[in-house]
Amino acid sequence: MEIIIGAVVVLFAWVFLTYNGFIAGRNRLEEAWADIDVQLKRRYDLIPNLVETVKGYAAHEKETLEGVIKARAAATAINIDAGNLTAETMGMLQGATAGLGGALSKLMAVAEQYPDLKANENFLELQRELTDTEDKIQAARRFYNGTVRDFNIKVESVPSNIIASIFKFTTQAFFELAEDSEERENVNVEF
Repeated sequence: MEIIIGAVVVLFAWVFLTYNGFIAGRNRLEEAWADIDVQLKRRYDLIPNLVETVKGYAAHEKETLEGVIKARAAATAINIDAGNLTAETMGMLQGATAGLGGALSKLMAVAEQYPDLKANENFLELQRELTDTEDKIQAARRFYNGTVRDFNIKVESVPSNIIASIFKFTTQAFFELAEDSEERENVNVEF
């Protein structure tokens, strides 16, 4: 009888510990996503200032400037919270992020054509801040994807997958660049 009671206690302890591990993992996912969200918002806030600075020097580059504004609007229209990280919403954000990255690359290529703009202190500071923000987004993305990997391993591994299925913990989507992303393409600068 003592062996049965001991086995039941061990089983309950395992269930509680595994469940609590999933809760901790979900909370780490939410925290990691919040880091990405903060940096994306910072990026979105920098873009109008950058566009306005370039606009003063490159007024005839209207198409490029409008492309950046449209890409920013598309990216900011997607509202993802940590509790709604599905493959579909992540795909929407990845597409919008790729479009924005491509538009920003084109904007920077335009800026290369204007020596006065490249020497403008406001433009240089905005460019530094945007570069810093892009680096922080990449770091946050790596941290988030590592957290997703660890969580997904636990959801899919035996025997913790039993607890995951009972309590409806599911695998989470990674935040990756799309394979055909404009961010992966080289930008041609013509003078």
